[in-house]
Amino acid sequence: MLTAIHRLVPAAGFEVLREVSQRINFKLHTVAESVIGWALGEALPEPVGRKLEAAVRRRPRLQDAPDTEAG
Repeated sequence: MLTAIHRLVPAAGFEVLREVSQRINFKLHTVAESVIGWALGEALPEPVGRKLEAAVRRRPRLQDAPDTEAG
């Protein structure tokens, strides 16, 4: 879900969850459940939201596919 929303490279979604979990000392499944709740309209707990945003900024993004013109 994080990879799609933030256009992260495929492996980065799990890396983000793991980093947030370690930095705020929450179990990884708790962080993942918070992110799922957020996708369903719930608010992210403060430490999760702040660290998630920072972790996402540090990850590589997918590049937009170049436009190709039919000749």
